[in-house]
Order: sequence, then C-alpha cells, then structure tokens
Amino acid sequence: MRYLILFLLAVAIVALALLVAGQLGLLRGKAPQDLGLKEGKLKRPSRTQNSVTSQADLWPDHPQKAYCNIAPFKASGDGSAEMAKIVQALKDMPRTVIVKQEAGYIYAQSTTALLKYTDDLEFALDAGKGIIDVRSASRLGQKDFGVNRARIEAIRKAIGQ
Repeated sequence: MRYLILFLLAVAIVALALLVAGQLGLLRGKAPQDLGLKEGKLKRPSRTQNSVTSQADLWPDHPQKAYCNIAPFKASGDGSAEMAKIVQALKDMPRTVIVKQEAGYIYAQSTTALLKYTDDLEFALDAGKGIIDVRSASRLGQKDFGVNRARIEAIRKAIGQ
C-alpha cells in the first residue's frame, strides 16, 4: 500500500511538472528553419511517428512512409479558391496562427491547449497537378497520437473536400 501511494504521488508530481513546463512554453520547441517549398518539395517527413505529408512518395525508403502518407487536397483552376478556404479554416481553428501566406504557399502553427506543444503546418499549391500538398508535423516527441492527421482531415472537411 505504501509503494502504491508513493507511485501515485510520483505520477502526480511528474504530471504537474509537465503542466507547468507546458504553461511556461518550454514544450513549444523551435520553429524549423528549413520549411517552405524547395524544388517542389516540402520538408521531408519526420523519422518518428509525428508527422503527415502528401509527399511521402518522394521518399520511397523513408522509415515512416506508411505512417505519414496522407492524400493531398484537390485544387481546381488556379487553386486560389481552395487556398482561400484553407486560410479561413486555419483562422477558424483555435490556437492556430498563420505565419506566412504567399501565392501558392501557406505556413501556420498550431498549439495544443494544455501542454502548449506546437505543430507546423504547410500547404503548397501545385496548380499543374491540380493539388495542394500538405504537411503537418510536431516539433517535439516521438509520436503525435494521430493529432496531425486529424488536423489535416479536419481542414479537408472544413474546405468541403
């Protein structure tokens, strides 16, 4: 009984320490310096299960290819209507800010409510293929527990795809 109480106390202390660290911004991580579109590619997927990208096929030998693969969004015409819908969907998402918005490219950051983890989201229009490539990745941690995939799918639903 004594060990159980000590164990529960230790768990409570660790949970409280994580909560305080999150609220102080210590779990945000640093924004990657290599984001953006380079030679038609977004940043490669993470080596752990904490990212999704519609460009997974560009790295056929990637160890997380199956986990990170997600379908791109569809674009019609010049894609501007879909990009505008993505911008609005991002603005409507809690704790999400658009950091960069250019013709054919959007970069946003989304932060979790409790621990303040920050994820990076990218959208790149390829009008020639009629698609918008997507990438969402956690800055910290080995797993995202499906959060990045769920976020991209929520945006897909919000823009009517």
